[in-house]
Amino acid sequence: MSYTEVPGVNVPIRMWTDPAAVEGQAMQQLRNISSLPWIAGLAVMPDVHLGKGATVGSVIAMKGAVCPAAVGVDIGCGMSAVRTSLTTRDLPDNLTRLRSRIEQAIPVGRGLHDQPVDPRSLHGFPTAGWDDFWSRFDGIADAVKWRRERAMQQMGTLGSGNHFVEFCTDTSGSVWLMLHSGSRNIGKELAEHHMGIARGLPHNQGLVDRDLAVFIAQTPQMAAYRQDLFWAQEYAKLNRTVMMKLFQDVVRKEFTRAKVSFDDVISCHHNYVSEETYEGQELLVTRKGAIRAGSGDYGIIPGSMGTGSYIVRGLGNEAAFNSASHGAGRKMSRSAAKRKFGVRDLEEQTRGVECRKDSGVVDEIPGAYKPIEKVMAQQTDLVEVVAQLKQLVCVKG
Repeated sequence: MSYTEVPGVNVPIRMWTDPAAVEGQAMQQLRNISSLPWIAGLAVMPDVHLGKGATVGSVIAMKGAVCPAAVGVDIGCGMSAVRTSLTTRDLPDNLTRLRSRIEQAIPVGRGLHDQPVDPRSLHGFPTAGWDDFWSRFDGIADAVKWRRERAMQQMGTLGSGNHFVEFCTDTSGSVWLMLHSGSRNIGKELAEHHMGIARGLPHNQGLVDRDLAVFIAQTPQMAAYRQDLFWAQEYAKLNRTVMMKLFQDVVRKEFTRAKVSFDDVISCHHNYVSEETYEGQELLVTRKGAIRAGSGDYGIIPGSMGTGSYIVRGLGNEAAFNSASHGAGRKMSRSAAKRKFGVRDLEEQTRGVECRKDSGVVDEIPGAYKPIEKVMAQQTDLVEVVAQLKQLVCVKG
């Protein structure tokens, strides 16, 4: 579909979904965003839903300013996926042991590694730049420097919430590895630190929503935020890289006879800031729950833990600031999902998937999410499908 343009305050709101289907609070958030003095454009993805300050599924282009809440607290959160040489013919009937070994290799929830992962121990890990990355930790905000040891131990861990590791198959029978995670606790603390600073700045006092507070270009506060932001985005990417190597090592050991090989890894952020140029203007583009989908860019759009996911290639639609959705998007809150569904519903909706089926993950039940097929149908002018995946194993945080 093409977008529907809804009037905003300072810019129109371009929506790749039916505006009538968007919850009232989310629409008000979008109007609030459109009222920011620095706004240059606003695109809304089909997985849009209510967020903290800024709406999830929004692409916000600003001139000379950036809004920390439009990135979110999980700076650099995103996806990685890789096709393997395995096919469904190589797989046993029971994948319980594989799931157990994944969980042993990759800490989930609040778990962390007993000792920081040594990248030199990981098969094929690109170690160039690793020491330089950690040396730059000394330059981040003083308020979080005491978290260094924890940040190192959390490198290569999944986290909780909607984060996951999946062992999937595509429609041709090829096996894929996929995972979803971000910058862990260090990214969250950096985000909250800078959001607090932004809310106190004089130029933000008259905003309709103080959570939309911004940093302005060529100020010390902006410089400090950008330094920490880009470091946290790099942490998130490295975190996924370490996890993918750990995942690949598990698969190699589990399928020794198959001598598994892997294609190049596809990786994309979906909570981040990027410097981009549109119509001759240099803009700061914030994607909160959206991926970059420039012409030829590969991306990953997951559904829920019982449905499936898509590997896509961007079509370069500049009306959407070269973006697409980051997933199916929630249609109800976690608390609402827990009220509506129980363990039996979870068991039914994840039938055929080796995964947790207990009360601790009911809030991630497929019924809490929008239908991924509908979300994909609403963005055919943003991406083309390269592969359609269905999970066989899902490890949740």
